[in-house]
Amino acid sequence: MKLWQKNTQVSQLVEKFTVGKDREFDIQLAPFDVLGSLAHVNMLFSIHLLTEQEYKSIEKELKNIYREIETGNFTIDEQVEDIHSQIELLLTQRIGEAGKKIHSGRSRNDQVLVDLKLFFRNEIEILTQNITHFFELLSSLSEQHQHVLMPGYTHMQIAMPSSFGLWFGAYAESLVDDLEMLLAAYRICNKNPLGSAAGYGSSFPLNRTLTTELLGFETLNYNVVYAQMSRGKTERCLAQALASVAGTLAKLSIDVCLFMGQNFGFFSFPDELTTGSSIMPHKKNPDVFELIRGKCNAVMSIPNELTMMTNNLPSGYHRDLQLLKESLFPAFKTVNDCIELASLMLNNIKLNTNILSDAKYDYLFSVEEVNRLVLEGVPFREAYKQVGIAIEAGKFTPPKNLHHTHEGSIGNICHAEIKQLFNEVLQKFSFEKVHRQLNKLVE
Repeated sequence: MKLWQKNTQVSQLVEKFTVGKDREFDIQLAPFDVLGSLAHVNMLFSIHLLTEQEYKSIEKELKNIYREIETGNFTIDEQVEDIHSQIELLLTQRIGEAGKKIHSGRSRNDQVLVDLKLFFRNEIEILTQNITHFFELLSSLSEQHQHVLMPGYTHMQIAMPSSFGLWFGAYAESLVDDLEMLLAAYRICNKNPLGSAAGYGSSFPLNRTLTTELLGFETLNYNVVYAQMSRGKTERCLAQALASVAGTLAKLSIDVCLFMGQNFGFFSFPDELTTGSSIMPHKKNPDVFELIRGKCNAVMSIPNELTMMTNNLPSGYHRDLQLLKESLFPAFKTVNDCIELASLMLNNIKLNTNILSDAKYDYLFSVEEVNRLVLEGVPFREAYKQVGIAIEAGKFTPPKNLHHTHEGSIGNICHAEIKQLFNEVLQKFSFEKVHRQLNKLVE
């Protein structure tokens, strides 16, 4: 079944090529297509395009279909083109002619758009919950190990003293900015395109404000042409947000792969969380973090991929946009899976708490000695020269007591402030409002 088909039979080759993987990805849109339709028919009834009897019949059956989807008793038939066709077909089969009326004032273009925005909004919520748990884990590790020292590096050379508290805390604060990116994407997703039809509105007196309220959107995509133009742009913004989270995970992963190696030996993981070699019996490989790194690097390529698919499209709908689902939909699972596995690993990390006792790290404290001399009144350049000469002569004896007190340093990591920043961003999402509105639709 095709919503657009008349009397002409489409070439099977053309049909296979144009449908592509739509059925595979559309099944993920199923509950959101029903939600969009529930809001739409409510609005159609309010403007007298449906009788009360028709509306109640459609609404009841849409809710039945929604429950079937929720319990896993729903499929898209092989001969049906997409999720939108499947739901309209089921309605018509079950309640008769009234089912054919639900498409009044609506195009597949705005139907797909509203499905996608509802789906993206839901995926953002799931990802936000996982990011929150990961942030809490990193914050806890930072507080727990804030006084355990480790080397800091610049140019991959030993630089200055750092701590595990700083290291874990850095990735926690990185998630604050990642959440800001996700919030920006959420705000773009949280605008209602329904009623824009094919991109040029409708001669029906549609009440787009009503569907906006019913679906828990914050506001409308007002201009009907821009509502259609937002497809592609929305996905690119969301891909950037996913790439930001992936960037944090990828950087953490390369750190772990380096620091657990024998040349560093900063920490280890239980044997059951690492893999071995088929030939070298001593190996404990960081395969989990290597795969997180690789998967997240792939996610970071998606914004460019989507840009290349959409940057030369004029206004209006184009079938190219169908392909965006194939890149973006799996990325949510990839990022969520990577967070889950990184959490498992870090929950079982075992730190080396005596790293800096090794003499090769003595030069980490050269800046501490320079600063000590400056505090005694020696000009900085003179203090720098004195310490440098001592190092070259092999006479440098490091002072290993630290006096870092400013905000964000080893002695003042600012856990509370970073948590406050995270929570301030988190509270700007309107998840509770969305749940209230959607629950009303399906009650």
